[in-house]
Amino acid sequence: MIDFLIDFYTKSHPVTLFVLGLLSVYYIVLVWIFIYRYFTLKQWISKESSSLEELLLGAPSVSELSYLSHFLKRSSKIKRETFDLCTFSATKDATKGLSFLSVVASTAPFIGLFGTVVSILDTFSHIGQASGTMSVIAAGVADALIATSAGIFVAIFAYTFHQILKRQSFDLIGLIRMQSDALLAR
Repeated sequence: MIDFLIDFYTKSHPVTLFVLGLLSVYYIVLVWIFIYRYFTLKQWISKESSSLEELLLGAPSVSELSYLSHFLKRSSKIKRETFDLCTFSATKDATKGLSFLSVVASTAPFIGLFGTVVSILDTFSHIGQASGTMSVIAAGVADALIATSAGIFVAIFAYTFHQILKRQSFDLIGLIRMQSDALLAR
């Protein structure tokens, strides 16, 4: 395995290695964002869910841990505008990091494809300089396609993580709106 990696490193074009390095950084950052945001949103959803349950069971107001409580403390009267402002603020906080995941999901395949194109061009230039057989061409193209597969690999995870976090954000905002509606209905 190590011999394969050393052979790949010595034969690959520097642009391809740069592309693979960039995709590796993309992957590490998107996994970090996903893990951090997933557990943050999960904890936040738990707090809002508990607050909604208390409110529905007859509590006079939302829990101190609820996002709404910060807005209610600043307002003298319960108004729809206050709740709308809270919802907008919560949406902004809940969707942090989603833009990066979306950008990675859409650009990673193209970055990988760029590395593949450069590697294929490099392979063809080496074939022109020496007598190349079909096995030389096949080996060069196979090495070049690693960049495309890496780009697709990163994009799949970025898109999946984006969709999971987007759904959690939607659930969270729904809980905040339900609490708002329950308070306005009183």
